Amino acid sequence: MSDKENRLPIVFILITLVLDAIGIGLILPVMPDLIKDIEGVGLSDAAVWGGILATCFAIMQFLCGPLIGGLSDRFGRRPILLLSLATMALDYVVMALAGSIWLLLAARVVGGVTASTQATASAFLADISKPEQKAARFGMVGASFGIGFVIGPLIGGFLGELGPRAPFWAAAVLATANLTFGWFVLPETVTDRIRRKFEWRRANPLGAFRQIGALPGVRPLLLLFFLYEFAMWIYPAIWAYFTQYRFGWSPGTVGISLAMFGIGVAAVQGGLIRVILKVLGERVTVWYGLSYNFVAFLAIGFVDSSTAVLVMTPLIALGAVVTPALLGIMSKAAGDDQQGELQGLISSIRSISMVVSPLVMTQLFAAFTRDGAPLILPGAPFLLAAATMIVCGVVFAARPRAGTTATHAE
Repeated sequence: MSDKENRLPIVFILITLVLDAIGIGLILPVMPDLIKDIEGVGLSDAAVWGGILATCFAIMQFLCGPLIGGLSDRFGRRPILLLSLATMALDYVVMALAGSIWLLLAARVVGGVTASTQATASAFLADISKPEQKAARFGMVGASFGIGFVIGPLIGGFLGELGPRAPFWAAAVLATANLTFGWFVLPETVTDRIRRKFEWRRANPLGAFRQIGALPGVRPLLLLFFLYEFAMWIYPAIWAYFTQYRFGWSPGTVGISLAMFGIGVAAVQGGLIRVILKVLGERVTVWYGLSYNFVAFLAIGFVDSSTAVLVMTPLIALGAVVTPALLGIMSKAAGDDQQGELQGLISSIRSISMVVSPLVMTQLFAAFTRDGAPLILPGAPFLLAAATMIVCGVVFAARPRAGTTATHAE
């Protein structure tokens, strides 16, 4: 397919990824009220249930990423993407109508499965991209998430004024409209040449890790990816608590700052990443991103000026170049018939970070801010994130690069 023929399918893929991110951010403003409405409990108990729902969502992403990716390697990207979108739309309808917490929990479990479409979407981009185009197009994946991260909470907060269930109806309509669009414009990219037999032993995170981890130099990159995602999830995990404690920010200010961050990520991964990759190459881009984020985390951890941190927020996104560069390196190392499996495994690793990072970061924040703490240091989670960037650098430097495939991957 030519670049011109790819235009509409790429638009569909990017809209799908934006909807995935919107689905995460959309429910954040209204979930407390929805849980209180369903269960008749107070805010504290609602928060406990909210944590359970978020954890179940992330666990299902972890478990189902390789499964969805492997199915797309066998049956094609088109049917998996369209079926996932149809299920996603139905899932939003169920959440809008849910009258019990258990039905809401079941919907979040199904939502975690359908959110694994990012693996298939990324594999589609890998199918239609030349080797030199892959990293830049994976940057578009990050940009789509950034856009959704901005739009989701804004839509959820605005429609939430109409009631806690209104955002879910809106999300169902958006998913259905995109499903209709995809039905007409999305081609199939999995041909008999690259079609791979589906095997249950590979359609799970451990099986996929054994297969993909056997590729030269890829296993350390998977570890690096997990550590990097663990550090970067500090923003949705701790930002609201940190800024309220240190600067007394209101929810409105927190929302604006997160929107600024999301816009910055979208700009960097949607456009600037192409320039950076062209000038620096993938390997040096990873080094630049790790170094930049190390400095940014240190600055946030110690700076005590509210204005300075607010100004820094969009600038932090200039370090959001590591993920597309890493995905480009790993995609080149994998075969054409492994792209869905690779992206599914990456989706699972990201999901693990989504489970682990909030638990670690919030506990660390509490330990250094509670009454009687031997040291008051609300920026402690950011210092941990900075230290994690150092570990990422060590892993990247120490990875084996033997063989022609590893060399080509850089």
